[in-house]
Amino acid sequence: MASQALIKDFEQFLGPENVFSSEVDRHTYSFDAAVLRPVVPAFVIRPTNVEQLGECVTRLYREGVPMTIRGSGTNLSGGTIPDKTDTVVILTNALNRILEINSNDLYAVVEPGVVTADLANAVAAKNLFYPPDPGSMAVSTIAGNIAENAGGLRGLKYGVTKDYVMGVEFFDATGALVKTGSRTVKCVTGYNLAGMLVQSEGTLGIISKAILKLVPPPKASKAMMAVFDDVQSAAEAVAGIIAAHILPCTLEFLDNNTIVRVDDFTKIGLPRDAGAILLIEVDGHPAQVADDAVAVEKVLKECRAREVHVAKDAAEKTQIWEARRQALPVLARVKPTTVLEDATVPRSQIPAMMKAINEIAGKYRLDVGTFGHAGDGNLHPTFLCDKRDKEEFARVEQAVDEMFDVAIKLGGTLSGEHGIGTAKAKWMEKETSRGTILFSQRLRRALDPKGLLNNTKLVGI
Repeated sequence: MASQALIKDFEQFLGPENVFSSEVDRHTYSFDAAVLRPVVPAFVIRPTNVEQLGECVTRLYREGVPMTIRGSGTNLSGGTIPDKTDTVVILTNALNRILEINSNDLYAVVEPGVVTADLANAVAAKNLFYPPDPGSMAVSTIAGNIAENAGGLRGLKYGVTKDYVMGVEFFDATGALVKTGSRTVKCVTGYNLAGMLVQSEGTLGIISKAILKLVPPPKASKAMMAVFDDVQSAAEAVAGIIAAHILPCTLEFLDNNTIVRVDDFTKIGLPRDAGAILLIEVDGHPAQVADDAVAVEKVLKECRAREVHVAKDAAEKTQIWEARRQALPVLARVKPTTVLEDATVPRSQIPAMMKAINEIAGKYRLDVGTFGHAGDGNLHPTFLCDKRDKEEFARVEQAVDEMFDVAIKLGGTLSGEHGIGTAKAKWMEKETSRGTILFSQRLRRALDPKGLLNNTKLVGI
């Protein structure tokens, strides 16, 4: 149990309304969206301005108290689960101001707790575009996106969060303020510490401000849905579109299990007998959009698409993308436990990875729905199970092990966008090297000698 004196100290500093120490409150912040054992923290604090955030870190470091930073807790690898029961969780959701949107120099400056969709909507109102669009963007926060290097549907053409981080300010483990990057397009002043903070999962510092690149919005777009009788044809079409040097804004995949479940829930009339569908959008200059749409349709038909439906208006386009965005929430309703994975391979290996996923699901007798960002090789095999059934869940764990083995053999990675946290830490060396692990641990020890920042995540110290 936390020192009552320390809790009182923070209540005096932050106000009692921003310190949560009851049993119910502590349990609320003991888990994230990963299927992992919860860890109840000592207590939870919520600074309401950046200066308070820095002072909180300083006080906790001085007392030798472990810290876990948390935005909305939508992450899927255990990154915001406290390390131990003596950990203090620091919430950033009160630090939610958009400080600047600069239309002349195309950047925004935001606090860490700004919700991604709120930023996207605010810049769109000024006829600008912030492309990163993680599936959780309606609730996830910008600092969380940076800490996990969040991706999204538009990653194929526009890149992921790291491609939009121009600079950050953050507090190191001692509470000292570090500034890196700039509002300028070019900046080589010192180490690229902003790049180091991206996908660091709260292990190297606590972000207090971010400068984010904005771009002009596309002038036109066209969305389409391609229907296939089998998964392999759809997977080959993905590889074919990329091989034809066409770069859609989005290129998404849903298998039959996902199609049927989504249609059951949304009643939008998806082709329930399809083996798979691809949801595709091209954008840019109107003439380029027209050319790309014709070229994509040609590849789809060459790859045995039995039907290609082009959205006739904005409402129909919205309906197409609603089908994709509903995939995870709908699958999550099927059984008590949803294990959402993140198998990512080079795009040319999508057909081989899809074949392997289906074979593994059959081998271990598991209910799996697969969807994902097929255009950038990022698939989300989603295991529908009940963790209370120990025999079934053991089969899930074996299947996941085998799936990652295949992804790595195909030149892929453990995680395209969900991070490592504690969920995937045991596989890190298999993808990288022993030297990589040791180097990362030395880096962490140098920056956080007391080992207080998210100690067990990524590579424990």
